[in-house]
Amino acid sequence: MVVMHVIVGLSIGGAEMMLKRLIEHQHRNSSCVHFVVSLTDIGKVGLLLQGKGVDVEALGMRGFFDIPRVLWCLTRIMRLKRPDIIQTWMYHADFLGGLAARIVGNPRVIWGVRCTEIPQRRVSTTGLIVFISSLLSRFVPRKIVCCAEAAQIAHSRKGYDNTKMVVIPNGYDLDFYNSSPEFRQKSREAFGFTDEDIIVGIVGRFDPLKDHKNFIRAATLAATNVSKLKFLMVGRGIDSKTVTLDLWLKESGISHKFILAGERNDIPSCLAAMDVFCLSSSDEGFPNVVCEAMAMKVPCTVTDAGAASEIVGSTGIVVAPKDSCALAEALETMINLGASERSRLGELARERVSENYSIEIASTRFEKLYHLEMLT
Repeated sequence: MVVMHVIVGLSIGGAEMMLKRLIEHQHRNSSCVHFVVSLTDIGKVGLLLQGKGVDVEALGMRGFFDIPRVLWCLTRIMRLKRPDIIQTWMYHADFLGGLAARIVGNPRVIWGVRCTEIPQRRVSTTGLIVFISSLLSRFVPRKIVCCAEAAQIAHSRKGYDNTKMVVIPNGYDLDFYNSSPEFRQKSREAFGFTDEDIIVGIVGRFDPLKDHKNFIRAATLAATNVSKLKFLMVGRGIDSKTVTLDLWLKESGISHKFILAGERNDIPSCLAAMDVFCLSSSDEGFPNVVCEAMAMKVPCTVTDAGAASEIVGSTGIVVAPKDSCALAEALETMINLGASERSRLGELARERVSENYSIEIASTRFEKLYHLEMLT
């Protein structure tokens, strides 16, 4: 069975990394043959996939006026390679990949919905595509895969065909996440943390939706009551060169307690150094890093953004977005539980990921979906 994936781009991101994990797992454990078409560029994920022997092609789309050329390229590739299944990832790929599949007469189209909140701006290309896709959802895809129940509910309300929707959460390879005490100690030493330090960490690019200002405010409040508290911030743009972030830290009065690690390739090592992971976002889709922290046995305090509360379940603490006081209280509560109770929650968190969000489970669900489509 040949599966063609169409995705907007292949830079590091939640959907892109899920696609990578799915292909790598099925390459080892199934008879499916996958190839990938990026509407824009190859990106880091594309290069990694190529390194694994996966066929990846980039169409170089730069904007709205590139759509006719990209649509023609997609139809050419589909006619040449004749995939059995066409799986698309995110709005623009759903629209263009689905349209191209219909042009060439391939009805086995699986859309991928990754957002739990619909873009609300009145005038935007994405908003227009979401509206058109809600109408086309009755005719173009055979199935619509949602990354979380929240995504299904949001898109059903927007007009997407709910009868075609199926929820398949992201999956993770737990063997990749070394949660041993030895690895934790080594990671903490690399950042210069002592055994007495209590580390609250956050991972995410500098972006308004990640709401780092909320995190810094909550951290400042929590630090007034916990003297040994320090904060590790990781992600693209998380450095002193980002003027706004630097200003917020100076205004906090405790900038010396923050370590800005910037963009890193060793996220498990960063997570291992933490005692508590924090998600401070005002909006999310399926926050992969929460699952990653849980896989590393790090208990989580998260805002109720996207699928975050669905992911942590009873293994962490959930508060409303944009409420720094509530977030600070939740962090203090988690810290005051003590190391032993946090360790217990960490064990439960990894167990929850194993039972609900393993790559084995996700891959099996996708493969069953492929086989069902081949029968119709």
